[in-house]
Amino acid sequence: MSATDARLRQIRWLALLVCALSLLVVGISAYLRLDAAGIGCAPWPGCYGQVLSGEPAALHYGFARLLHRAAASSALLLTIFLVWRCMRPQPLLPAARYAGLLLLLMLALSGLGFLSADPRRALVGFLNIVGGLGLVTFSWRLAMAAGALGKAPESAARGWVLHAGIVALTLAVMMGAWIGATYSAIACSSLPWCDMNHWGAADSLRLLNPLVRPDTASLPGDAAGSLLHLLHRSFAVLALVLLFIAGWRAHRVAARVVACLLVLVMVLGGWGVQSTASLSALWLIVAHGAMAALLLAAVATWLRR
Repeated sequence: MSATDARLRQIRWLALLVCALSLLVVGISAYLRLDAAGIGCAPWPGCYGQVLSGEPAALHYGFARLLHRAAASSALLLTIFLVWRCMRPQPLLPAARYAGLLLLLMLALSGLGFLSADPRRALVGFLNIVGGLGLVTFSWRLAMAAGALGKAPESAARGWVLHAGIVALTLAVMMGAWIGATYSAIACSSLPWCDMNHWGAADSLRLLNPLVRPDTASLPGDAAGSLLHLLHRSFAVLALVLLFIAGWRAHRVAARVVACLLVLVMVLGGWGVQSTASLSALWLIVAHGAMAALLLAAVATWLRR
């Protein structure tokens, strides 16, 4: 094995380790965020969003939070080492580019951490959720780039159906993150539609403002929160249809994995919405977010090869 091959092998395995740590960070972050928001509290769901009232509570450093800090710090140190290994003695592209982007994303999320104490900063919460999903995707892309360096990539058909499906999936993920950031989880607890108390254009569009600072959680039947749920579900169904069509044409293993993970994510989301038990609601939504991270990594695999 040449020195370059050994270097690539090291980069690939370290990137996979960072990917696993990033997935752990995503899962623990979701647990901490949802637990603080009131998912899983008692009596459920009346206690949801009580963190928005009064001053932000002081953080309690239990085992989960310490594990989150340890995993995030370890991932950051490994990524710094990965950037160095990708750049020295000569840059390895595109692995070096993905390593640099991964490090920049980690540093940006670290900076956002100083603004996360106030739960009313919906945009900060949204960026934390989306950024966490990005950690898994970029670290997985880095591992793939190190493994495929010097090899001719397989041809992959990328028609408009696939691109439209990825856009729909991206919008579905963003709507899901915004539901959590605006404390709208219990606004719609029915499938497939929402039972809105009333409909008004101004009130329904209230939570689409990216600078909104919610001071109370959306109650069941709230028009604005229900609209977010409907958009999230509509984009998810559209993504499933389009990606299924694109995968049927492509005849690729990665396409089948994407379809299966998307169905699993939708099942977990629907199950969490209709869960009446506080503890199961918490873990179902945590699993929903973790599977979404794996789904995005699978999409990256589909696009890469």
